[in-house]
Amino acid sequence: MTHPVSDNTIPTVTEATAGKAPTTGRRPQEHVRPTWPLYLLFLAVAGAIGGTIAYRFLGESLAALGIPDPGIATTFGLPFFRAVGWMLAALSAGSFLFSAFLISPRLPGGDNDRLHQASLSVDGHLASRTGAVAALCFGLVALLMIPLVLSDVSGTPLAQTLGMEALVVALQQVAMAQVWLIVALIALVTGLTGMMSRAWITQPLLLLGAILMVVPLGLTGHSSSGGNHDHGTNSYLWHLIFLVIWIGGLMALLAHGRRLGPDLNIALRRYSTIALVSIIIMAVSGLVNAAIRIELTDLLTTRYGLIIVAKTIGVIILGVFGWIHRAWVIPQVQADPTDHRLFRQVAIVEILVMAAVTGIAITMGRTPPPPPRIPNLSQMATELGYELSEKPTALNVWGMWRFDLLFGTLALLLAAGYLYAVWRTHQAGRTWSTTSTAWWLAGCVTLLATMSSGIGMNMPASFSMHMLGHMILSLVIPIFLVLGAPLTLLMTAYDSDPAGRPGIHDWVCAFTRSRLVAMITHPVVNTMQFLFFFYVMYLLIPLYELLISEHAGHLIMNTVLLVSGCFYFWGMCGPDPLPHRRPAAVRLGWLIASLPVHLLFGVYLLQLDTILGQAFYRSLLLPWELDLLADQRAAVLAWAAGVIPLAFVVFLLSRQVRGRGDSTRGVEEVATPDTGGTGTPSLSPPAK
Repeated sequence: MTHPVSDNTIPTVTEATAGKAPTTGRRPQEHVRPTWPLYLLFLAVAGAIGGTIAYRFLGESLAALGIPDPGIATTFGLPFFRAVGWMLAALSAGSFLFSAFLISPRLPGGDNDRLHQASLSVDGHLASRTGAVAALCFGLVALLMIPLVLSDVSGTPLAQTLGMEALVVALQQVAMAQVWLIVALIALVTGLTGMMSRAWITQPLLLLGAILMVVPLGLTGHSSSGGNHDHGTNSYLWHLIFLVIWIGGLMALLAHGRRLGPDLNIALRRYSTIALVSIIIMAVSGLVNAAIRIELTDLLTTRYGLIIVAKTIGVIILGVFGWIHRAWVIPQVQADPTDHRLFRQVAIVEILVMAAVTGIAITMGRTPPPPPRIPNLSQMATELGYELSEKPTALNVWGMWRFDLLFGTLALLLAAGYLYAVWRTHQAGRTWSTTSTAWWLAGCVTLLATMSSGIGMNMPASFSMHMLGHMILSLVIPIFLVLGAPLTLLMTAYDSDPAGRPGIHDWVCAFTRSRLVAMITHPVVNTMQFLFFFYVMYLLIPLYELLISEHAGHLIMNTVLLVSGCFYFWGMCGPDPLPHRRPAAVRLGWLIASLPVHLLFGVYLLQLDTILGQAFYRSLLLPWELDLLADQRAAVLAWAAGVIPLAFVVFLLSRQVRGRGDSTRGVEEVATPDTGGTGTPSLSPPAK
């Protein structure tokens, strides 16, 4: 049987009703309603509020400063389309969140163990298609922003910046235009991939793509410049990512409720947890970001402060809506899953408030903030966001402390999440290895200490400290984390959900069984990706110099190194299950084969006369003398220390090869979760 693919589609066959006479179980007076008119309303509200406030405030500022006014098409149009873009990005992310984790796919035989082979259900397909269309529209808006940005910075009417010559000028000379081009490319790739995707396993990747669409925007603006811009950028990233998840998730739920989709009670319960986490992170990150930009007295005496006050009031109102959902809406839907009316009514009003808050938030990027607290920033503070007062040594780096809002917060969240899963495991009457917990916490502590201590503070300021941090991020922390067996812990802490309704246990199983993971963790591919990301930036010197010149570049480098290392050592020695894991002897062979590459790089670095990042490092004007060439060669010592964790992994694999006949298992001797005595973490539901 086929289903028409439209917003008015009524699914008549689900996993629970397959083989039975189709029933809807709906109230006779309820009708399927399209959601796209509401989407247009939400976009219009966000754009109109953002455009109106920004136009009013910016127009007066331009007149006072004597800057040419590019015309209403730019002064109103730029914030209007930026707000529309944010709402489209949210709709895309929320729709892919829904198709990935809030609604069940069409499972072969209703078997959760075959989730990695599942296709999307009708409702999942509708949500995925909505996410893809929203991403494509966001990509088009991003392309439109390029001439708008050029018009804005040059004071030229928009009509004169729409030609190809103007486009080339914008992409060559205007940084924000380059950012919007990157956003457009990510959005268009995500949208086109989503339009072609019909499998459930691709939906989490599309969600990741939708989130990545807004990351370049989170790395720009007021937060990315001036004093403390490292804290400003990191807090803004947390804020923006969870903003689009929060708003978009509710928009996707509203569409599901208006088409009278099944299992709204389950989807709403799952989203409620996500919404609670999102509003907490948004509130904290927003407070941190505001505290960096303004004084308390600025809140009511400056336009920037008034915008923050208005946004705060809006978020408080949304918090009240969240309480209404938990107190009345969710219990009502749980009591009668076929009655969606109250949810739809509350959700529409709530999203309208969300759209208004989004429009208000957009104007912050168009309104000059109050004068900086420190009017004359040093060159170092301008580049790094903070001052370094003493030369780092092996001892004093541990006395320096500047909490890293991105990686430090990530470390705390990873530790808290792991300990919660351990607690849940014990509550279920199961046991978990203390050794595994120790490995994981060691990784979290090392991540926190590395990025928030003098090591992390000095990583952007000298090549030797950068190399030390590089070694820890890509070699030490990943080994600790993978030996903590987090995936096995999740499968132990959570039972498989009822057939046809996969949950956390089943998602983890599907992840480990996916073709993408099998490809990445294949010894050949895994070794190649690790070596590529490990060394490419040092071989392509202009790339390294570009990355270190901006805080965004450091974030990209550190994130890629950490993720690459985790995949590499998961495939090499992680006790978490991999159905297609190669024998330990094969993995050991590939690891040993890669060691000469590390040796050759050390020789390359010692003989290199070109100073990497010389212009940037000299521009910092450090208060101590630093011989850049000597510092670069001293980095070889930090690089050489990276051999220690590699030798540790060689030892683990060698011991396994010598001590076991079956060398296809993980290194259970080092970090063995309690899996009922089997020795190998299982992909099947844990026994109670």
